[in-house]
Amino acid sequence: MTELIPTVYPVDRPVYRWPAGLKLAGALVMIVGTALAPFAWRAWFVGVAAVLVLLVVAGRLPFRSLLLRLLALSPFVAGVALSAALNPRGSADWRVLALRSGLCLATVLVLAQTTPFSAMLAMLRRVGIPALLVTTLALMHRYLFVLGDESERMRRARASRTFSGDRRLVWWTAATVVGQLFVRAFERAERVYDAMCARGWR
Repeated sequence: MTELIPTVYPVDRPVYRWPAGLKLAGALVMIVGTALAPFAWRAWFVGVAAVLVLLVVAGRLPFRSLLLRLLALSPFVAGVALSAALNPRGSADWRVLALRSGLCLATVLVLAQTTPFSAMLAMLRRVGIPALLVTTLALMHRYLFVLGDESERMRRARASRTFSGDRRLVWWTAATVVGQLFVRAFERAERVYDAMCARGWR
């Protein structure tokens, strides 16, 4: 669960000190341009990849962590590419869709690694995003770490009581932990909602 530990943003690197609005607008331009640009504009795709590499190098971002997160999201890219490859009436090349999806995901990951989530939420408020949606995103982000810590404690507790290395038992244990985590998450959400209502939140 190390991936759920909040990222520390060093202020001694320029890329971290850029305004959140500027980075958000730049990421939006790159994503929309990558999604809409014809594949004949190969210079655009090369340029986007070069900008991402420069940002990773300038910010000294952990390349291994970025690669692992990109690999974790790769099933979504593979699903898009597979649906295009299996569609007999589709005119889009699955390799083009995979390239577009990969670049867009990499752009989002670099943005997340160089911009505090609170700064992005503040920017969303300033551009007129409904306050309820912004609050929901803030709560989801906050309790993602809470659930991560809870699942890690449950995993350690289960591992300390399991002495067999049988693969079937490992999968059964994992399924049990996931089920218990879902129940605990639902119960905690109810308690949090009741506490918020008791403090006047509507």
